[in-house]
Amino acid sequence: MNAQIIAPQVLLINDEGGAETIPIAEAIARAQALEADLIEVSPKANPPVVKIGDFGHFLYQMQKKEKKQKSHSKQSETKMLRFGFRTEKHDLDRLLERAREFLAERHMVKFAVRLRGRELTNKDYAVQKLKNMIKDIADASEVEQDIKMQGNQFIAVVRPKAR
Repeated sequence: MNAQIIAPQVLLINDEGGAETIPIAEAIARAQALEADLIEVSPKANPPVVKIGDFGHFLYQMQKKEKKQKSHSKQSETKMLRFGFRTEKHDLDRLLERAREFLAERHMVKFAVRLRGRELTNKDYAVQKLKNMIKDIADASEVEQDIKMQGNQFIAVVRPKAR
């Protein structure tokens, strides 16, 4: 702003949207005559684009714009749905419904089958159960991470299908 602008020529934009190329000294003189600041809007342009206004108000508007952009770019999370080795069909259906809700909200879903005690001897059954879950939700998702053993559980991650 003001004397910090070092370009010899600037493109001054007025309130009506018109623009003119003038020397920096003249632009600063116009800003001082209006008791306002000369604000550099686009420093990389050739010549740099400036406008006359209140610098505090300009900063406020920029922060407001950044905050709005930040709120629109919500990060997707990985939601975890766990079930046991002996979980019944009805409970698995409810888990699938919940997974569809998460996928509709554009979140990734991590399925985990937990094995305890003697269940660890029948790993094939657990893998098959997890494969069936992934197959049942294949219409709304794509596999992000295939089935793998992690400690005493098998996990798989699915992501929403591209729109």
